[in-house]
Amino acid sequence: MIKRLRSILEGAAQASDESGLRFHRPLLLLQSDDWGRVGVRDREGWEELRGAGLDLGQSPYDFYSLETADDVRALSGLLKRHRDSVGRNPPMVMNFIMANVDFKSALAWGDKTSLLALSDGLPDGWRRPNLFETYREGIEEGVFFPALHGLTHFCARSLHRELNARGERADLIEKLWSARTPYIYWRMPWIGYEYWDASMEANERFLPLEEQRVLIDRAMEGYRKFFNEMPFSACAPGYRANAVTRATWFERGIRVAQNGPARRLPYFDEMGMLHTFRTIEMEPAVALVDLKKIIDEVETCFQRGLPAIIAIHSINFHSTLRDFRSSTISSLDALLTAVERKWPDVHYITDADLYRIASEGFYFAQGSKVQVGAAAA
Repeated sequence: MIKRLRSILEGAAQASDESGLRFHRPLLLLQSDDWGRVGVRDREGWEELRGAGLDLGQSPYDFYSLETADDVRALSGLLKRHRDSVGRNPPMVMNFIMANVDFKSALAWGDKTSLLALSDGLPDGWRRPNLFETYREGIEEGVFFPALHGLTHFCARSLHRELNARGERADLIEKLWSARTPYIYWRMPWIGYEYWDASMEANERFLPLEEQRVLIDRAMEGYRKFFNEMPFSACAPGYRANAVTRATWFERGIRVAQNGPARRLPYFDEMGMLHTFRTIEMEPAVALVDLKKIIDEVETCFQRGLPAIIAIHSINFHSTLRDFRSSTISSLDALLTAVERKWPDVHYITDADLYRIASEGFYFAQGSKVQVGAAAA
């Protein structure tokens, strides 16, 4: 298998030379990261961190906690109020983190590698009644499309190195863990991303093949246990993926690789994996929303034959520490309303739909086959 994977890697290295695809209908996708990932543990955890000397409130991400069942219901309710040209609700691609730090074991037993799979619940001290059931309800209703983000969002190797060094960084980690908060990225960017060790030299930051395979396999198994299926689409934490990451994904059945912001056409690489790019960013929690500008960006995408792929992270729907949800629901509602009025022939699709359109020229919606032409640029 290793030999086969290395062969795939050689082909994947040429992926950037592949032709892109233009589509003959206006296509809109919503892609959203960080679902299932815990942050600052509610108001009690916030006060514990302030008592430990952290001056919270300097960044929106100091207010990142975890979505509640009410947050998720508000999102699904919004999506169910909208329909496209074939009568379909806009589905949101939700990229899930499949494990969180097991704070209880990490602090009590000194097990620095201890993680709690999402399928086993939330860490000690965290309460989110009916959250998991609400995810599943939205999936069954067709307004949520789950996808893989990773096992963890941070680079475990970097975290373990700092804990073993017993310096100021280890002190910060332990303060956070005592308050049942795994990390706050903007305060500690050295923690990196799952497959990317920020403290290494530039050409050595991505983890080697063997380490990435272990992490991806654990994430895939966690996904299977939580959703009772395997993922079709994936987005690496921090968009930090390389040929090793993508080849391992492909070996495990992933067929769509979600990439970061860029005005690039989707394309198939030499493995047969479809690459998508987030053409529009809409993040009300961290930046004011200029609806006219976003509509103009959607129009540019449609004129070029690009799918309008909108990035909107889970923090935008949080309401526990600061109410980001209300303004986001209002902004997204206004955007979808404007799109439906200006482009009554719009199609709301998922990553799996785009893959099928790109490979076969159609997808299924509302029980019917929908033809959508695509051509190489």
